[in-house]
Amino acid sequence: MDNALRESAKKIAELLKVLANENRLLIFCALTEEAMTVGELARIVPGITQGALSQHLSLLKAHGILDNKKSGQSVTYFIADKRVGEILKVLKKHYCVQKNEP
Repeated sequence: MDNALRESAKKIAELLKVLANENRLLIFCALTEEAMTVGELARIVPGITQGALSQHLSLLKAHGILDNKKSGQSVTYFIADKRVGEILKVLKKHYCVQKNEP
C-alpha cells in the first residue's frame, strides 16, 4: 500500500476520532448554520456544563477544526476547516433532522 495513502487514512481516522462524540457533533450541527458564541452553543447543547463545552471547543480548536474571534468579553466560534464543514453538512442533511422531518 502506498505510504501517502496510509498517511491520509491515518489523518482521516484521527479526525473521525475527534468528531466521534455526541456533544461535538451537536456543536458542529449548530456551527454549520452560523458562527456562535459559547453562550449560544450552551443553549443548543443541552445537559452539558459550560466547562465541558469549553473543553470540547478547545479540543476542536486544537485540531484546527474550529477557530474563534474575540470581541470584548465575547468569543465567537466558527468552522475553520472547510473540508470538515462539508463532511458535517452531509451528515447534518441526513442525521441532524428536526422531529417533524423524516
